[in-house]
Amino acid sequence: MGKKGKKEKKGRGAEKTAAKMEKKVSKRSRKEEEDLEALIAHFQTLDAKRTQIVETPCPPPSPRLNASLSVHPEKDELILFGGEYFNGQKTFLYNELYVYNIRKDAWTKVDIPSPPPRRCAHQAVVVPQGGGQLWVFGGEFASPNGEQFYHYKDLWVLHLATKTWEQVKSTGGPSGRSGHRMVAWKRQLILFGGFHESTRDYIYYNDVYAFNLDTFTWSKLSPSGTGPTPRSGCQMSVTPQGGIIIYGGYSKQRVKKDVDKGTRHSDMFLLKPEDGREDKWVWTRMNPSGVRPTPRSGFSVAMAPNHQTLFFGGVCDEEEEESLAGEFFNDLYFYDATRNRWFEGQLKGPKSEKKKRRRGRREEPEGGSKLACGGTGTQAPVEVVKEVVAEDGTVVTIKQVLATPGLAGQPQSEDEDSLEEAGSPTPGPCPRSNAMLAVKHGVLYVYGGMFEAGDRQVTLSDLHCLDLHRMEAWKALVEMDPETQEWLEETDSEEDSEEVEGAEGGDEDEDEDSGEESGAEG
Repeated sequence: MGKKGKKEKKGRGAEKTAAKMEKKVSKRSRKEEEDLEALIAHFQTLDAKRTQIVETPCPPPSPRLNASLSVHPEKDELILFGGEYFNGQKTFLYNELYVYNIRKDAWTKVDIPSPPPRRCAHQAVVVPQGGGQLWVFGGEFASPNGEQFYHYKDLWVLHLATKTWEQVKSTGGPSGRSGHRMVAWKRQLILFGGFHESTRDYIYYNDVYAFNLDTFTWSKLSPSGTGPTPRSGCQMSVTPQGGIIIYGGYSKQRVKKDVDKGTRHSDMFLLKPEDGREDKWVWTRMNPSGVRPTPRSGFSVAMAPNHQTLFFGGVCDEEEEESLAGEFFNDLYFYDATRNRWFEGQLKGPKSEKKKRRRGRREEPEGGSKLACGGTGTQAPVEVVKEVVAEDGTVVTIKQVLATPGLAGQPQSEDEDSLEEAGSPTPGPCPRSNAMLAVKHGVLYVYGGMFEAGDRQVTLSDLHCLDLHRMEAWKALVEMDPETQEWLEETDSEEDSEEVEGAEGGDEDEDEDSGEESGAEG
């Protein structure tokens, strides 16, 4: 009894600390949010000039990350909404809506009256009723100088049949946040985690909310059992058995004044209704087998055929005293919830073709592009062995082959079949984080994202696809040369920064008004 009472008391103490921190963050950020609300209102006034739906055939969208890419439930279309782009001095936030027609390989920009305000790091979920609905919650907006942040707590629905936006107002929902995750579960939207950041403070969440799609009401769930610690940017997916998987994510905590320590989570949990009751939920810790992804943040997730969860890319930031170096990935993993097992995605392309490509890369002359999609300028594959300490204290040795510029090194698999191909160059999307993923008819689509080359951030606008049934080779639908992207060096001069006009993407008059920096974590 004594031990149990002690545990319960400790749990209540943690809840009180979290409540105090949230109150502190709320008080300090209230003034910031009031300032930003005025700026958001200004942009909404500009958006209000739209009085009718205008669909315009257009080139592929401009580079961006932390947008949402969703699959139309009835048509062969992908729907791109929001996102951000950083040019070295400013970040531009978007609320544009683009539709990609898969069969025609064509993009259309859809201007709809009264859209949600500009945002990134939101969540979008499609449900099939009424000809299809795209539900959007939360996300982030920032001041032009990137020092103040506004986290939305609004809920919107795009009626795909009529192409109309509607804001759904309901009390009792989640607080403002970005980097959260949301899935459709039966006739509900289930939302987990995320973070809120102000100038001086930040807080990460591990709360769970449900939005009923029939009654349009929010409810906060209180699952029993030990669940995930607070985090953002995790994997959240529905299992064939009706549970919800949470894996990985990122969080940080202040270890001393002005010093934060980041954590890349690699644990997995299952959230499911207890005894089949939809009003009572329980957390269970999962220990999947197989070849799991190396710890990272900024990865992207989509649902693959056979109810498997697909995991792509991301970044592992190595924090040193005065620098932050990121290792970006473009590897694929699949999680099979039925077998509770991870699998590494390996392409089956012809071996002769692979050997030919490998020879071609060796013959490439020196002085090649250093921006070749995250390449480091290394001419030969390099094997790196490093030890990573997992959250439970286990030391995991990771052996990784870093390939030539522009091509990702795949972590070596434990399977003998894949050892031969580990590290061999594979054309396709270059290593990146915060990309947008969608799967339609068993084909994976990867759009945009970012990688870093030295002090420069390269935001991508390429589009690749991969047949997940055949797993043979990537196909480039939209290509991009990172060398052509504008990059403006940082300046302390306010006059210089004011002269910087908007980035591409959207109408010119909108671009000039859409520049604001963001510190979003996808």
